[in-house]
Amino acid sequence: MNSAAHLAWPFFEASHRDFKDRLQTWTQRQFGAPHAHDESREAIDRECVALVKAMGQDGWLKPAIAGKLYGGTSDVIDTRTICLLREELAWHHGLADFAFAMQGLGSGAISLKGTSQQQADYLPRVARGEALAAFALSEPEAGSDVAAMQCSAVETPEGYRLNGLKTWISNGGIADFYVVFARTGEAPGARGISAFIVDAHVPGLEIAERIDVIAPHPLATLHFNNVLVTHTKRIGAAGEGFKVAMATLDVFRTSVAAASLGFARRALDESIAWAKQRKMFGGTLADFQITQSKLAQMATLLDAATLLTYRAAWLRDQGQRITQEAAMAKMTATENAQQIIDMAVQMHGGMGVKKGCIVESLYREIRALRIYEGATEVQQLIIGRDLLK
Repeated sequence: MNSAAHLAWPFFEASHRDFKDRLQTWTQRQFGAPHAHDESREAIDRECVALVKAMGQDGWLKPAIAGKLYGGTSDVIDTRTICLLREELAWHHGLADFAFAMQGLGSGAISLKGTSQQQADYLPRVARGEALAAFALSEPEAGSDVAAMQCSAVETPEGYRLNGLKTWISNGGIADFYVVFARTGEAPGARGISAFIVDAHVPGLEIAERIDVIAPHPLATLHFNNVLVTHTKRIGAAGEGFKVAMATLDVFRTSVAAASLGFARRALDESIAWAKQRKMFGGTLADFQITQSKLAQMATLLDAATLLTYRAAWLRDQGQRITQEAAMAKMTATENAQQIIDMAVQMHGGMGVKKGCIVESLYREIRALRIYEGATEVQQLIIGRDLLK
């Protein structure tokens, strides 16, 4: 079972500890039995949809939605709750973490900046797991450098016409709607971008490519071919899309760190259990000082990342600006988790690279987290620039 010892830290309230207890009861029931590891694209798509439905039916998507009126737990997203959810889900099942995260990230702009009508139209379905959300920001030539975005939205009397490509879009191909960022040209660079809600079935929106990655998740390249989006589907003011995107990422970037904690904590748990049972030279692997040293390193790296993650989450829940703290948490947690999982694989020896072994799966799962929602190098730039202000 995923340890909850860190919930005794002063970052948390009694409500968070109660939430964790209820969540663990659910995850033990939902993921307790071994599940098949069919990683075909079709199987992953079906499982992702099923996971969203299951979480929605049992109320676990509500914390990702702002507004009780629209299906959320409260009117403000509690960052610590989001992080606890992702950490727990990641410990059990990487695709479950992905499915939850995309419901929050994909609808986050609507929660934070959408009109009351947009919120009423989309958020209740997201909270119930009846509509899959997606966040379409990246492009072939605009990943870390959002200001280089080329996808355009030209205003016409009937609305905006979108043209261009979006790629590395999570839930691409299975989402019911996309929050899309496109250049509207009010000013150069990041100040000339607007945000829109684009329903998956609109004419001109095509899935140009389904992308297969080392840890299978639904990913795609989207092609917008003269897609009409009415004025009522724009989120926020024209030219303020970059602000909308950053406000959304500010909420969910810390939760990427939390997912890393879940993966890393599972790797440590698996390593401790393996060390105790693995017979070697008349004893067990746990008897060797070098094993104890590795476990000590893993635990220390994990605690350091956990402290930074929940510091950032706590600060945001106090209403503070956390640009630097969130970047530190995301950078440290993902990098530390990669080290922990790599040590777990090494400790497992040949079993560590056997397809279907838990630590082998974790090794593939963790790699993308060092890249998405701001690569480690981007987090370093954010921290450095913030320090120099």
